[in-house]
Amino acid sequence: MSSAAAHPEDGKVRLDKWLWAARFYKTRSLAGEAIDKGRVWINGQVAKAAKTPKIGDTVRLKAGYDERTVRVLALSQVRGGASQAALLYAETPESIAAREASALRRRLAPEPAHAMEQGRPTKRDRRDLQAWDGRW
Repeated sequence: MSSAAAHPEDGKVRLDKWLWAARFYKTRSLAGEAIDKGRVWINGQVAKAAKTPKIGDTVRLKAGYDERTVRVLALSQVRGGASQAALLYAETPESIAAREASALRRRLAPEPAHAMEQGRPTKRDRRDLQAWDGRW
């Protein structure tokens, strides 16, 4: 990561661009969409895409199943490799513990709806279910 990428000239970078550069979202538009949906907070306040994070700010975001809380360590407008992106933030110990607990819960007790391979039951399936219901 070049020094210009780690420290932009004016010291400002848009939040959606920083989230993309830190590899929380695959595209900048996905980062902007998450911000628009209210899934990203800076220092406890709902963020906007044009908000400029500062070094030391606390960013809380929801991505996928997980919610992360990270502290901004550096700013970047350039998306680099995972090792470079990891230098941009530090995840809080509480956030790491919560993500691990959530992953364990999902592994031990998966959501039943995720096991469905088809869509809705067919008319035949519904009739079979209704016939089976009274046989207990």
